[in-house]
Amino acid sequence: MVLLTKHDKKMFSNLADKTVLITGGTGSFGNRFGAIIRKLHPREIRIFSRDEKKQWEMERVFPDFRYFIGDVRDVGSLETAMEGVDYVFHAAALKQVPTCERFPLEAIRTNTIGAHNVCEVAQAAGVKVVVGLSTDKAVKPVNAMGMSKALMEKLICTRNKYGGKTTFCCVRYGNVMGTRGSIIPLFKKLIKEGKPLTITVPEMTRFLLTLDQSVDLVLLAMVAGKGGEVFVHKAPACTVIDLGRAIASKYSPLGLEHEIVEIGIRSGEKIHEILVNEYEMQRSVEESDYFVIHPEYVDQPHATHPYSTEYSSDNAKRITALDEIVALLDLMGETDLYI
Repeated sequence: MVLLTKHDKKMFSNLADKTVLITGGTGSFGNRFGAIIRKLHPREIRIFSRDEKKQWEMERVFPDFRYFIGDVRDVGSLETAMEGVDYVFHAAALKQVPTCERFPLEAIRTNTIGAHNVCEVAQAAGVKVVVGLSTDKAVKPVNAMGMSKALMEKLICTRNKYGGKTTFCCVRYGNVMGTRGSIIPLFKKLIKEGKPLTITVPEMTRFLLTLDQSVDLVLLAMVAGKGGEVFVHKAPACTVIDLGRAIASKYSPLGLEHEIVEIGIRSGEKIHEILVNEYEMQRSVEESDYFVIHPEYVDQPHATHPYSTEYSSDNAKRITALDEIVALLDLMGETDLYI
């Protein structure tokens, strides 16, 4: 069940009888987000993506949605899909680190220029709010995916400086558990095939966030954003070796005896991920379960953290007990219907 924030009543009234567009809407987030917000009685939910097969599969589950084939690289297809839209949730992206390392220009075309196109068309169409979905890899980026998403954040969050009635903001989170192309479905596939689980290096840490928590953060940004903020959900972290052992204990008939093989760090990967860097901390407000990073161009809140402080998977709440990780896997649920 989605963990709606304290703003839930306003969320209901905001989306009721409104038209919503989700770019990259056939992905894991789009499926879960659409399933949740349809209960909030919007006038129409539009799914925009470039994959005809995934749209066909999604339409079998959600026949009441409206589907648009297009690409965020193409302004014309965005203009068609965005006519009469009130809220845009921008999830379209190239997100696989190795792929973006091999084809960095393609990452720029989709993740950066595509975001610019979304902003241009949304403002011209009179959209009320645009929420861009970003990643921890955009913070102190070392790979093409992170660099292109960092520029996406800048494009979206600075858009409010230039007037207009559209509010632009972003959310940023770490690994979303169970999403297409992520490590948990990969590990489950390897277990089903009777193969060893492959990890990069045991000490690598990653944040753990459920799809419902990612939806909650996006809804929070929709109602609480004034323009230019980045909303960051606080999430626990664990090492990849502990995650592998927990997945083996839950899903493998061999349990903890299932083989785990170290394959080494891949190109463009970090040992630890960062969600808020020390510079952003100076313009952040911390709540119990999230940060709000305010843009540089507005009056800044009083800094509550030492200048050297950052929020990373190395210093976030660390989960080490297997039963705690398994409990998160239970909370994640079966996501196969959404991926």
